Amino acid sequence: MAGPLQVERRSIDPIPDGERHGNPRSLFTLWFAGNMQITSAVTGALTVLVGLHPLWALAAIALGNAIGGIPMALHAAQGPKLGIPQMIQSRAQFGVYGAVLPLVLVVLMYLGYFASGNVLGGQALAAITGLPVDASILLYAALSALIAIAGYRLIHRFGWLASLVSVVVFVYLTFRLVTTHDLGPVLANAELDLPAFLLALSLTASWQLTFGPYVADTSRYLPASTSIRATFWWTYGGTALGTTWAMSFGALAYAVAGKEFKGHEVTYVVGLGGEALVLPLLLAIALGKFTINVLNIYGGYMTVATTLTAFTRRAVLSQGARVGYIAFVGVLGGVLAVLGRGDFLSNFVLFLHFLLYFLTPWSAINLVDFYFLRKENYDLDAMYDPDGRYGRWCVPALVAYFFGIVVQIPFSNVDKVFTGFMVPLLGGADIAWLLGLVVPGAIYWAAMRNRIRENRPVAGGG
Repeated sequence: MAGPLQVERRSIDPIPDGERHGNPRSLFTLWFAGNMQITSAVTGALTVLVGLHPLWALAAIALGNAIGGIPMALHAAQGPKLGIPQMIQSRAQFGVYGAVLPLVLVVLMYLGYFASGNVLGGQALAAITGLPVDASILLYAALSALIAIAGYRLIHRFGWLASLVSVVVFVYLTFRLVTTHDLGPVLANAELDLPAFLLALSLTASWQLTFGPYVADTSRYLPASTSIRATFWWTYGGTALGTTWAMSFGALAYAVAGKEFKGHEVTYVVGLGGEALVLPLLLAIALGKFTINVLNIYGGYMTVATTLTAFTRRAVLSQGARVGYIAFVGVLGGVLAVLGRGDFLSNFVLFLHFLLYFLTPWSAINLVDFYFLRKENYDLDAMYDPDGRYGRWCVPALVAYFFGIVVQIPFSNVDKVFTGFMVPLLGGADIAWLLGLVVPGAIYWAAMRNRIRENRPVAGGG
């Protein structure tokens, strides 16, 4: 069996049965480590930043991750059954060309998360090395790209190591936070602000929902016989537990520290450990952030490749092309991190809102197609052929997707940017993402159930 340092040969092509390996338990450590890190803590801080009482913020964090983790883990279960990257599978719903629309938005998602990871990881690296922050951000992006080039095996091995480090670090930091601050007054007099609670719920749910476009990328090498139940629960357990813990830590840290935390996230977290542990904690933060950063650039390159190969009919990338795609995503993400690191928390909350409105309709359509309509049965060859049974465009899917976006607009509440006309009637609450999950899935199911049942091509060539 090949070692973890061997460069991955596969890219957007199906994984043959002879190359399938592993156990779904590895998904727990990968997603636990990917979420038990500094950006999760920053997202947890947002739940208090929006005006919610810290005690209710903890409730919103737990509930949001419990709800958002369900579709995320359902996407993970698609990987072993099909053996292809997540966004390639979207061609079965939208058509080979039609899938480019959500693909472009997913590329933006990867770039945004990769850039935000570079900001926080770069801050830690700068503190360790003494290099300027901008140079550290670019170096952090380059190191992430190198691991992404090595590929799947090294990513999973690295996830196991980072998971172990994350547990030790966050247990210690949580202990220090609880024992060095009086949390009683902070958690007292917990009055529920329902609009703020729903906004915090949408922020935490969006964290999980935005993993949907690439979670199957990390499970596609598992044997095809791997059960959906096992893949779902190992993924769900890792992502929900790791994120809830890290976000709860961030919410409490912001509640007791306020301005000391905002804009100085890494410095504050490291300061909890005391002077003697500054360097070990900086190393742990940089290492913990690395896992999800690598996953972002890994998924980003496959999404860019999926977008461009829709028009070239290529199903396999050469090693040179694969490295080129990763380098492109790495450079662009590093530059965006340098340019956008100023007001990190404000930029990040806007970014999460943007993703939630555009990606939840895609997730709903994809899951309805896989679990309720085609029921895991797909023609893999046709996903790479615009003239195949899935066609170039699937109009019902695109209509459902656009309507899933439009229906959210009246209920959307993006602070200082846009407020839908229904938001004041709901006391400022943001429930757009719930409609974005339910409505497009229902429209797609109603439009496609007879076509798929009759086993006819779902879209004609253009």
